Amino acid sequence: MSFLPGGFEGSLGALDEVTADRQPFGIVKVDNEGRIQLYNRYEAELAGVTPESAKGKNFFTEVAPCCNNSLVFGRFKKGLEAGQLDYEINYTFTYKMKPTNVKLRLKHDTASNTNWVFVKKA
Repeated sequence: MSFLPGGFEGSLGALDEVTADRQPFGIVKVDNEGRIQLYNRYEAELAGVTPESAKGKNFFTEVAPCCNNSLVFGRFKKGLEAGQLDYEINYTFTYKMKPTNVKLRLKHDTASNTNWVFVKKA
């Protein structure tokens, strides 16, 4: 079962930084190549990367290169190609931090044509 609150996914197209910063989980909005468009406070504190320095960088190769593998970035690309990106996985972040167990959710929101990486510390 997803860690996202009920009804949350229905409002992704209207999600702004203020609302994203209030959430008790990481929110990263990325384009089809993985470049960061929104990076909330929870994710910034977890990863030790400020939103200002993350925006415009590639999440999978520059901000969280521990996710640049077939399990995460590969699944992201395959999901986009198939038009069915909605994948949740238990994972361990290791870049610039002690190993940290997290739950990742990769999601494409068809209604707003946006891509999301949600992160919750396990």
